[in-house]
Amino acid sequence: MLKNIALLFFIPYLSISQNLYNPQELYDLPGGIFEEDSLRVLNLQFYNPNYHNYLVNSWFYSPSERIPASLTVNNVLYDSVGVRYKGNSTFCLPNDNQNDKVPYNIDLNYFVSGQNFLGLNKIKLANAWMDPTFVKQIVSSNIYRNYLPTGESNLVRLNVQGDYLGLYVNDESINKQFLKKHFDEKSGPLFKCDNIDRFCDTANAPSAMPPNLYYLGIDSTLYYDSYDMKSDQGWGELVKLTRILNQDFSNLDSILNIDRTLWAFAVNQVLQNLDCYNTYYVHNFYLYQTKDKLFQMIPWDLDNSFSGAIMGWDYWSQSNIYEYDPYFTGPNLGGATQPWDERPLLYKLLNNNHYRKIYTAHINTIIEESLDTNIIRANIDNLQNIAFSAAVQDNNKVFTMNEYYENVNNAIWASFSWGFGGILNTINQRKEFLLNHPEISLVAPDINNLTLTNDLVTVEIFNADIVNLMVTTSEYNSRFESFLMYDDGSNGDITANDGIYSAILPHYSSGLDVKFYVKAENNDAIKLHPQRAEYEFFIYSPISEVISINPNLRRNLISIKNVLGKEVTEVKNTPLFYIYDDGSVERRIILK
Repeated sequence: MLKNIALLFFIPYLSISQNLYNPQELYDLPGGIFEEDSLRVLNLQFYNPNYHNYLVNSWFYSPSERIPASLTVNNVLYDSVGVRYKGNSTFCLPNDNQNDKVPYNIDLNYFVSGQNFLGLNKIKLANAWMDPTFVKQIVSSNIYRNYLPTGESNLVRLNVQGDYLGLYVNDESINKQFLKKHFDEKSGPLFKCDNIDRFCDTANAPSAMPPNLYYLGIDSTLYYDSYDMKSDQGWGELVKLTRILNQDFSNLDSILNIDRTLWAFAVNQVLQNLDCYNTYYVHNFYLYQTKDKLFQMIPWDLDNSFSGAIMGWDYWSQSNIYEYDPYFTGPNLGGATQPWDERPLLYKLLNNNHYRKIYTAHINTIIEESLDTNIIRANIDNLQNIAFSAAVQDNNKVFTMNEYYENVNNAIWASFSWGFGGILNTINQRKEFLLNHPEISLVAPDINNLTLTNDLVTVEIFNADIVNLMVTTSEYNSRFESFLMYDDGSNGDITANDGIYSAILPHYSSGLDVKFYVKAENNDAIKLHPQRAEYEFFIYSPISEVISINPNLRRNLISIKNVLGKEVTEVKNTPLFYIYDDGSVERRIILK
């Protein structure tokens, strides 16, 4: 019997039929907590009638304190959930204006162990105070999660003490549940990278170094006001990360997943997220160290995407918004502004030629895949139509219903002299600028027709000076090693100089799953295959003897269907579609 070889093609956004694949179901199945096609109603009932004044006071003086309330969702009562207010500017601005619509943090098992809603034990409700559209967080997260682990979001109605408080954004918490879902583990060091600075009460509020990963010394207490540890331990590892970054950069890949960081930086820039490490304000990200000892950068609080809220008329100009430098690095290290304004991670990565090329490749991939305004508008329209009544009835919102719609297309300026970038005009103008950028528009190699025959990987590549097969067997999908591919008639290559590069797949006979991708480079640019590497990659499994491309290895097969959409069992020599519970679809042809 001949060996079975299956060639799989990953189809990230191709719908076989409407019910087979929906990009919004990538993480959350229909009916899940973050489903976008419905608007859940959450009812909070506090036992303390003076709850608001108590929680406001706690926000200032005891921010971790929670008080009990009952939560009702879908006619199910959850008793004694722990509630506190959250946020910074989104808390301060409504509170300073005597508006009760502040953000909420609800912990279902704070007082009652094991209590959860659809498997979720913590609910974070953002008030979209600086988003006239209510959807910037959701639309941007739908793009971010194509390239790196990202929290999910949807819209909900919130009633408090029997009265409608307003339309809120339900943001997934970056906690142990999130870590388990994305990394299949949850015990490593986890840091929320946000310092203790306050938007309000600045006269009495503490101030601290921004979480810019500057090395402050070996004493971990020096970092307490700049980072919020969410795990039981990890200060030593965070200090080690900052030390290696600042003093031993050549070994940074021993403690940081650099590719995941470059993806985060790329999406931040393409979507003009102004509230992150590599744009205006250094904060709003998490760091988690997986068991392979690599820190992962996780984006958070994405409501300032699409040019967000630009504070003040002076900031609003084409040159510093739509044409914001994608290679911005902050000030030179060690200059007069250090250490407060420095961004050592950004500066060192983008001043490294190899990492800069990979970052540029990621930018091009995002532009190519995720900036279709027709798709984005459809996502926006669906969300705003579902939320229309809730938005109309939200008497605590800052903006008008005209602005609710207008800010989708265009920037607006509020009466209090703040500018708010429009979603679609930001995308269009940002895309035009980036595509014409002299570095981003450099011609990269062209990659086609990757095959695996027995242990030989071949791929058609043009305009490349060097080609590498990137390989790992790590269960954490990290620490890829580089192996040369040849087009010189040696090392398994058949014909020299025909544009077909070859390499023997390392670890082919090891009995382990071998994960790999191709990196082609010329003097100007890098191209990856698949383009979302290292977040996606090919995998050879000796058990099933198949090669596949997989964005999330921890997934379950739901069904197998033929080209007519009929559910079938696995057969050979026939195109079949394999549908998984993460929303991905694979087209397989298994040859006998």
